[in-house]
This record gives sequence, structure tokens and C-alpha cells, in this order.
Amino acid sequence: MQLRSIYLALSTCAITQFTSASQPPSWKPAAAAFGIPAPLRLKQLLQSEMTGSRNSTKPILLPCCYDGLSARLIARGGFEATFMTGFGVSGVNGYPDTQLVSYGEMVNAANFVAEGLSSAALELGIDSIPCIADGDTGYGNSVNVKRTVFGYGRAGMGGIMIEDQVSPKRCGHVKGKSVISFDDAVQRVKAACDARDEFEKLNGEGTGPLILARTDSLLSNGFEDAISRSIAFREVGCDMTFLEAPQTVEQMKDYCARVSGPKLANMLEYGSTPILPPEELKAMGYTMAAYPLTLLSASIKAMQDSLELIKNGEPTEDMILSFADTKDVVGFTQYSKEEERYAVD
Repeated sequence: MQLRSIYLALSTCAITQFTSASQPPSWKPAAAAFGIPAPLRLKQLLQSEMTGSRNSTKPILLPCCYDGLSARLIARGGFEATFMTGFGVSGVNGYPDTQLVSYGEMVNAANFVAEGLSSAALELGIDSIPCIADGDTGYGNSVNVKRTVFGYGRAGMGGIMIEDQVSPKRCGHVKGKSVISFDDAVQRVKAACDARDEFEKLNGEGTGPLILARTDSLLSNGFEDAISRSIAFREVGCDMTFLEAPQTVEQMKDYCARVSGPKLANMLEYGSTPILPPEELKAMGYTMAAYPLTLLSASIKAMQDSLELIKNGEPTEDMILSFADTKDVVGFTQYSKEEERYAVD
């Protein structure tokens, strides 16, 4: 009876405190819990590169992650930011990058990435590095695009990439892709920018995911159309642009010279775009350089080689980390520290 009375008193107190407030408690994205919100941290990083105050001969390097483990490895590797690749998320789930993975599955992956970045940051004693996440086509019309931006923002992403392909989209370096009309593409990006601003209005300054607007129109509509789309995306408010799959160094230089704001180079090994040293990309005017499949492809190769050794009955020690190192990478070291911190004597 006494316990029931205490419970009712506490419940009444909690309800009174909630209802007496003029506004409900403000919700904050996951990444905001560890210091500067991820979008603001990304914005500051981009500004430092654009103004020249970032002390590096290279653009911002973005090794691409696709799950919590790859995100942890990138953060522990000392990189300033990362990118969650849709190709990678699709691949580790056993699918090609043809939009077979849904919005909900991508948001779920973004949550695991955010947790991986946060856990690594806590171990290292630093702020969590920001992540730009692949939002594909926004998974529907302009209203769907806005929901996608909000979902990625709640997952703690620093930015989101929205592209102008017809749905279902596919990897920008494979055959069969097509794009929506110029006007529809601009409206899609505008919807994403509006969602960014609405998210920030609801959740506070610096919380709205930055918008990376991508165009795939070069292959089907030509280089000039791709440039025109990139410029139009900037005019409706996108924070960054990405002209996918330029085929020559001259096209890369022209894009950088004619389109304002932060720009992304996509360094896909064996793809359509020339692979250039980071220093050369920066000299051209690229702000960021993404490496979308390097980690995924390297892991596939390592697994194939290891499987061959196992099949042939050969030792695998030269292919793998020690058990102690593996445990550390996935978080056992930090887990043990936390466990001891809350142990009861």
C-alpha cells in the first residue's frame, strides 16, 4: 500500500511538471548529445575548407561507411567526416544498388552508423565526426523527400544526399539509369531544403541536415544539362552539389569553375571518373572527395581470399587480426571499462 502511494505521488508530480510547461520537452537528434550537432559540425568543416582556414593540402576525405563497424573504423582512423553509401548498405544486405533497400532500412542503417561514430568518439574523447547519408531519390514524391530528410535528421546524420534519378534508382556508374525532368529535379531538391529548414526550426539551430544535391543527367542529357541542374540546385538552397560520373579531367575542372559552393568528387575505383590524387582534386576546386566502395570492395576481397584458404585447409593467420585486436575494434575494450564503472562491490 505504501509503495502504491509513493508510485502515485511520483506519477502525479511527473504529470504536473509536464503539463505545466508551455511547450513539450524539446527533442534532440542522437548526435547532438555529444556536443555540437552533426549538421553544424559538418557546416563548420565545409566552411573551414572553403575559406582556406582548414590546414590541409587535401580536400575533406570521405571514406564511405555502410554499418556501425565501418563507421567505427573510419572514426578511429582519424578522418574528419564520412559518407554512408547506399551501394554499401545494399551490398552488405545482399542486394545490388537498385533501390531494393527501403527508406526504413536505410534509416535503420543510419542509426547504426550514428551509434558507431558516437561509440568511437566516446572512446577517443572527441566529438563524433559528421556523416552525410545517401538518401537516394527521397523514396517517392516531394513529400516523401521531406520525410526522408526528417528521418535522417532524427538518426543524427550531418547531411543527406538527394539525387535526380528516376525511381528505382541505381548506382551512378552502371547502365540503365535515367533522370527526372529539370523542373521536377529542382522541386525535389527544394523540398529537401525546405525540410532541412523546418527540421531546424523545430529542433534548434544547427540541427537541420545539410543537403547534398546530386545530378546524374550527364550520361543521358549531356554535360551542359548537368551543369545547369547543379546551378539550379544551388539557387533553391542546397548546401553542396555532386555532379556524378564526369568522364574527363576537363569536365571535372569545368564543373568546379562554374558551380558555386562545396562540391563532391566521387573516387570510385574502376568507375567512369578519372581517379586523381587528393591534392589535385583540391587544386581543381573540390571540397570533398568520397571513396564509396573502397572499404566494401576491400572487405569482399579479404573474405573471398580467406574463404579460399579455409576451403583448401590452409592457415588464415596472415589474413586476420589477432583476437585481442578484433575485440578492441568492435568495442569490447570500452565495454569492459563501462562494465567495471558500474560494477557493484
